Parts: sequence; structure tokens; C-alpha cells
Amino acid sequence: MNETVMYARYNQAGNRTIYELLSALSNEEREKDRGSYYGSLSGLFRHIIGGSWFFLGMYRSVLQGRAADALAVLDGLSIPEGPLGDEQWKKLGEALTVVDGAYVNMAAALSGADCSIPVKTDWYGGKPAETPLSFMLSQLLVHNTHHRGQISQILDSLKIDNDYSGISAAFLAS
Repeated sequence: MNETVMYARYNQAGNRTIYELLSALSNEEREKDRGSYYGSLSGLFRHIIGGSWFFLGMYRSVLQGRAADALAVLDGLSIPEGPLGDEQWKKLGEALTVVDGAYVNMAAALSGADCSIPVKTDWYGGKPAETPLSFMLSQLLVHNTHHRGQISQILDSLKIDNDYSGISAAFLAS
């Protein structure tokens, strides 16, 4: 089993659970400033999707074949910005489906050799200037898990049950 696929499925399931939880809130509750760096719950969630889209774009720039082709669905994708209304929230859900689906499909198409492909990075001050794709895949996983944790803490403070942290054994199925 490709662990990258397992983590991509975990990411997809966690994001879908959060989207459903947040969809049950009023737009006003989703948009209320919660004191996080990204302000609102929708801002945090939008950042997760935007971050995935950003990372997948980086990967696509170095991948070839089926793995790169799996990311072609991201072309022309737009992620709503700023405070969201109900219609924009639905568009964000559609973007979520596309981005997370592309992530799972790309992960399934990766070969072992792909994971050592160097990916240029610009946020380490040039040291290193590039890191292996396997490291960057871990960065995506950690990034999203971190921000889902922020959302979880806010939901806890609102007394809204949430549990999307576990990796299901079902994600091991190929």
C-alpha cells in the first residue's frame, strides 16, 4: 500500500467532515472572527484548500505522466476569497472536491522514484533551495493537519462535536 494514498484519503475524509460540520452552521457563524490568523472558520478552511492547491501546483511542476495528469483538473480552478456568502461557501465545497480528488489521484499515480524528485522551495531562505517530493508531501499533510486542529479547537469551544483526527483502516484499501 502506498502510504501517500492513505494520507491523501485521510486528508480528503477530514476535510469533507469539516465541510459538513461547518455547513451546518449559519453563514454568520462561519464568518465570525475567531481570533485565528485566518480569522473565521471559513477563512481557516479556505486556507486548507488553498494550501493544498498551492502544494499540488508545486508538485505538478516537477511531475510527469499519470501523476502530473491527475493534477490537470486544477487548471482554471478558483477558490473564493474574502468573506463568503452561502453561494460562495457552496463553491468552496466544489473546489474542495476537486482539490482533494486530485490529491488522491496524484498520490495513487506516484511511483517510488517520483518521491525523490526535487521540488524547488523558496521559504527556507534558499537553504535548501529544493527538497524531495516525499518531504513536500509531508509538508502538505502537516500543514493541513495543523489547520484542521485549529478548526477543531474552535469547534470544541463552541461545544460542537467533531472528530476527524484518526486514520481509518479503510484508507489502507487500494
